[in-house]
Amino acid sequence: MGLTDFLVRAAALRPSVLVVTMPGGTPVRLAAERELRCRGWAVASTPAGAGLLLVAGPDCPVLESGPDRLWDDMPRPRVRLRVEAAAEVASLLDAGRARLGETERGHSGAGDPGGHGGLPMAGPGEDRDGLTLDRLHVSLGPFLADWPAGLVVRVVLQGDVIQRARLGEPYESGPAGPYWSRPWIQASAGEPVPVAEAARRRAAAHLDSLGRLLAVAGWPAEAVTARRLRDDLLERAPAKAVLPRTVRLARRVGRSRTLYRLTRGIGPLTAADARAAGVSGPAARAGGDVPARYRQWLSDTVDDMRRLDDTTTPLDPVAEESPRGRWDTERPPSAALAGLLPRLLEGSELAAARLVVASLDPDPDELAVSRPEVARG
Repeated sequence: MGLTDFLVRAAALRPSVLVVTMPGGTPVRLAAERELRCRGWAVASTPAGAGLLLVAGPDCPVLESGPDRLWDDMPRPRVRLRVEAAAEVASLLDAGRARLGETERGHSGAGDPGGHGGLPMAGPGEDRDGLTLDRLHVSLGPFLADWPAGLVVRVVLQGDVIQRARLGEPYESGPAGPYWSRPWIQASAGEPVPVAEAARRRAAAHLDSLGRLLAVAGWPAEAVTARRLRDDLLERAPAKAVLPRTVRLARRVGRSRTLYRLTRGIGPLTAADARAAGVSGPAARAGGDVPARYRQWLSDTVDDMRRLDDTTTPLDPVAEESPRGRWDTERPPSAALAGLLPRLLEGSELAAARLVVASLDPDPDELAVSRPEVARG
């Protein structure tokens, strides 16, 4: 067996998977992340390191060119999968691995293209300090790694500093609607939902957001810990199994001096400014910068863990906040969070901007929800 054959077969045993989440694809994405972790398969952050492309969620024709570009940037051998239901993840991954192992040897030597996705050329412009630097128009999202799937922020960069930012139009989230706020939508429509179910979903949402922020901040081990807890919650683990682990995570992350130094002073948002912008939920109650927001997530998650046994009290969708905030306002809570991004991002470096977005973590599936849906569920 030649070296090339050996490498191809080794890659096929535990392929690296690039997960691309379409609007409405959160349940499939969660199932894929859990399955990949259980199998010990790597999750790729760029096309260059992937052998499998897993497109998670329903069809969204207006966004199909995004996965197509990522596919074009993947080296051979490669396999593309489309998964529309969480229950199909395991079987389709098995099928994808089998197809990857059958790839012809002649396809294994192809190199990787540039992978820049056709960024426009830069033009000169004056930066905020009066210096003349190249100005680059870039779209952040909708398919960046550890980025809210479907969110698009169009920015003008000079050097690595964002000079201007604006939100792209939201995409429809599919027939299932927002995943994380579903208990509040159901309760608003008059369906009986116990507080325990809402607390479980909210805690899992905060852990999902925390995992994304920790990954962006460069702490992958604790990102995995947060995601394991998230998955255990969604698998109906009892409070006694998850609460002690959550308390330990809150202590490690909340008291980390390294993480605090890395993120302090980034994206400051006072409680008064948050309320003026229509923001509620953890971001408003935190009233501060990135560390204030992730510490609020940790505190809220521990509190929710202690409510997992309350299966008799019905959810009041007005009194109880959804993961991103109040669900009884004119706009979904994520709309207010996303609306803050241009102001908070302008003047920040690109690396800091990723932390700001991760610390607010608006849910793009909520952005396309209309006012009547908010009012009626």
